[in-house]
Amino acid sequence: MKYNIITLCGSIKFKDEFLRVQERLTLKGNIVLTPNFFSTIKKEDITPEMKKMLDEMHKQKIDMSDEIYVINVGGYIGESTKSEIDYAQAKGKKISYLESI
Repeated sequence: MKYNIITLCGSIKFKDEFLRVQERLTLKGNIVLTPNFFSTIKKEDITPEMKKMLDEMHKQKIDMSDEIYVINVGGYIGESTKSEIDYAQAKGKKISYLESI
């Protein structure tokens, strides 16, 4: 059996929602790729070089995916997430949203 691969996109401030969606989608038979959540480093300690690397890694996850699932709590979509949505659209990926847009 081939499982659908979904990359979750959205602001990491919605970590709890990411975890709920990851669990739900996994139990429905999907392979779920998520952003990295760091517990030992603060957002303000991430250098521009690290940010660029992490953004590139996340786009590579999108490349490996069949679909992206946007965690847009309260309709919020930040600049990085918007860039990931644009990237996924350009690659012809299916795009789903937590909340209707």
